[in-house]
Amino acid sequence: MNAAGWASAHAVRRGTDTSAWAEAHPTGPRADRAALLVALLLIALAASLPFWGESSWLREFVEIACYFIFAMMWNLLAGYGGMVSIGQQAFFGLGGYTMLMLGNFAGVNPFLAVPLAAAAAALVALPLSWVAFRLQGGYFAIGTWVIAEVLRLSFANLSIVGGGSGTSLTALRGIERATRERTTFWIALACVVAAIAGVYLFLRSKRGLALLAIRDNEVAAESQGIAVRRMKLAVYVVAAFGAGLAGALYFVGNLRISPDAAFSVNWTAFAIFMVVIGGIGRIEGPIVGALVFWALNKFLSDYGSWYLMGLGALAIVATLFFKQGLWGELHRRFGWVLFPTQRTLRL
Repeated sequence: MNAAGWASAHAVRRGTDTSAWAEAHPTGPRADRAALLVALLLIALAASLPFWGESSWLREFVEIACYFIFAMMWNLLAGYGGMVSIGQQAFFGLGGYTMLMLGNFAGVNPFLAVPLAAAAAALVALPLSWVAFRLQGGYFAIGTWVIAEVLRLSFANLSIVGGGSGTSLTALRGIERATRERTTFWIALACVVAAIAGVYLFLRSKRGLALLAIRDNEVAAESQGIAVRRMKLAVYVVAAFGAGLAGALYFVGNLRISPDAAFSVNWTAFAIFMVVIGGIGRIEGPIVGALVFWALNKFLSDYGSWYLMGLGALAIVATLFFKQGLWGELHRRFGWVLFPTQRTLRL
């Protein structure tokens, strides 16, 4: 039983909050208020982008928002929960297809269908977890990928949604392009803010401490009274909700969906890349990783297979020389922290 796992689990069992035995951040209330004010100003500035920015900027923001939300959910699942999945594209695709079916066949406004599709992905995660949680370690990772492949093949054989070739989102045909792009942008911005705030508040809570204890040592956590299976299930469902949200949002902006695009393993591969590059187990990690990935994708994707080889080489370099990711290295050198969740035991 390692010290980190025992300390986290013992604190949860005692029912102590972060201020009683641990220092969650080195800054005081004044610095926290200043940081919150800066964040609100940045959000307000971003929300005004449709009034002065180009339409291409809006589309690029939506794309990077989808990458970021998906990577954030994978980081929550693997980086904080210790459940390494290579099949999160299952919920990404479910979110996209549910949004499309609600819009095209049920008459639901596709923008309103985005959160409904995310909720549907979370509901489907409940029975799927019964299968996934019977596996451990590498078997869990492979099992999640198999689940995603089963879903891909299932939708590829559904003629009502275009089968293997996919279909288009027709529910938005009556909305002019500028209105559609602005609305999609604002929904994407709200989803990004909600994802960051939700994960941050969760990790600062007692349940977040319990999750870290489970990641460090499941046996130690369970011995201290933490409901390990229930906590892992909750994180799995939340990660499915976020992945479904990213999928629904992506295909609202893309206007077309196909099984190969929705359930591609590349989604999880890119999420792993972003988290590893930015820093696994850190909220800032997916933010930095998503920005790096977007920049590489924008300026180097025309190089085809060389681009993919470059991504792989960059990931190898990061794992060899920046084991805690780019943000982890900045934190180590300069102590930079945007979202302080680190707890320091005070004896």
